Amino acid sequence: MQTEVTAFLRYLRVEKTLSKNTIVSYRLDVEKFAQACRKTLREIDRTDVVEYLASLYRSGIDGRTVARHLSCLRHFFRFCALDGYTAQDPTITIESPRIAQRLPHFLSVHEMDLLLRQPANDAIGIRDRAILQTMYSTGVRVSELCGICLPHFKGRILRVIGKGDKERIVPVGRAALDAVGRYLAESRPHFLLDPETPFLFLSARGKPLSRIAVWSLLSTYGKRAGFLKTITPHMLRHSFATHLLDNGADLRSIQIMLGHSAITSTQIYTHVQESRLKEIYIAHHPRA
Repeated sequence: MQTEVTAFLRYLRVEKTLSKNTIVSYRLDVEKFAQACRKTLREIDRTDVVEYLASLYRSGIDGRTVARHLSCLRHFFRFCALDGYTAQDPTITIESPRIAQRLPHFLSVHEMDLLLRQPANDAIGIRDRAILQTMYSTGVRVSELCGICLPHFKGRILRVIGKGDKERIVPVGRAALDAVGRYLAESRPHFLLDPETPFLFLSARGKPLSRIAVWSLLSTYGKRAGFLKTITPHMLRHSFATHLLDNGADLRSIQIMLGHSAITSTQIYTHVQESRLKEIYIAHHPRA
């Protein structure tokens, strides 16, 4: 199946313009199936796919991950059928696993303020405070944050390059702009080894900051703030959206700022709001 997999990955990259990380995920999932199945593409039928998904369940993988594998295989076999690599799509009649909806984890306003106070006032701390403020102010994904370049800031507007190289415009709060301004004036020059580099956030070695580095610094500051939960980049993104909704922002505007292609992805935050209202009611109503 190597020929078909290679063609599929090229299709994802060239025609669908998916991100490198997404393509890697597709490649790993398809190759895992191919290794488990050990058949040619034309020999594979519905039973093979169902047995593969059952083997994932038996190995302890949860329903959400199994659903992701099935979604990947659906895309792969649909591509193969349309391009003539196979005559049938064995995934057509397979139902997706039922997945319990998980509400996103986020920080309260007080917790967010506490986290923002953790970085020190040295070069690293000034940079990290600018990173935290930017993530909370704009709701960008960690990969989007690492890809921010100097020309992307225009006044109080940030141009974000999102999934599939799609661009969107996000307003930036005054606190974040002040933090980034201080970083540019006092901190970034200490890290700048190549004057031509366009990337905003740099490592101590002058390289563009990696996603792993951002995950690490968030975890460090979360522990320093005394949080028992692990602080992740997506938690700041969820906090951005939840706090906007709490303060009266409409879902459509939040959808645009988050870069969600469908409003259904944004509607999860209404469930967060409903869940919190129930908790408040149960905790404070005398007849609850």
